[in-house]
Amino acid sequence: MKARLLPCGEQGVLLEVDTIEEVLAWHGAVQVAISAGEAAFADVVDVVPAARTLLFVVRDGGSLADVRAALHTLPVPDRPSRTANGDDATIVEVPTRYDGPDLDHVADLTGLTPVEVVRAHTGTPWQVAFCGFAPGFAYLVGGDPRLRVPRRREPRTSVPAGAVGLAGEFSAVYPRSSPGGWQLIGRTEVTVWHTEREPPALMRPGMLVRFAEAG
Repeated sequence: MKARLLPCGEQGVLLEVDTIEEVLAWHGAVQVAISAGEAAFADVVDVVPAARTLLFVVRDGGSLADVRAALHTLPVPDRPSRTANGDDATIVEVPTRYDGPDLDHVADLTGLTPVEVVRAHTGTPWQVAFCGFAPGFAYLVGGDPRLRVPRRREPRTSVPAGAVGLAGEFSAVYPRSSPGGWQLIGRTEVTVWHTEREPPALMRPGMLVRFAEAG
C-alpha cells in the first residue's frame, strides 16, 4: 500500500494516501498499535484522519523520527476493518424518522422506491471515516453503494440539527443548524455533538454507526 510521509509543522507528520479506504486501513492499524502500547507511538497525542490523509501530532519534546520509522514498518491490511474495536467498540445506534424533503428525489436518482431507500440506509452499518465541516459532523462510509447520489445543485441556506443526509459515498447527521447541500432523507433526535459530554463527539473515526427506522 503506497503512502507518502510529509512534514507538518514542528510537532506533526502527515501521511498521504490515495483513497479513503486506505485512510481507514491505516487508521485501524495505528489504533491497534497504540492500544497495544507500541513504544514508537507513545508520544502521539492526536491522530486526525481526513479524506486522503492522516495527521499525527506528538507532544512537546516527542520524537517525530520514531513515529515516521514506525509508520514505515507498520503492518497495514489491504482492506479496512469493518469491526469496531478498542475504545470505539460500541456501535452507535441512530433512530431515524425517514421523512426528509429529498427522500423521493433520492428514490428517483437511485431507481429505488422510498421504502427501498430506507431499507438500504438501515440495512448496512456505516463507519466513521473522518470528521469535519462542523464540530461533530462525521463523514460515514461503507453503506449500500446504491445510495451514492450527488449533492443538491443549490445548497439550502439552513439545514436543521439532526437532519440525516446523503452525498456521494457519504452519509451524515447534521450536528447543528447550518447551510448544507446534502440530500436530506430523514431526521434524528440523537445529539451527535454536546460540549458538556466527554468526549463531545458521539461519532468518532473508526466507530460503526447503524441507522434504525424510528416508529
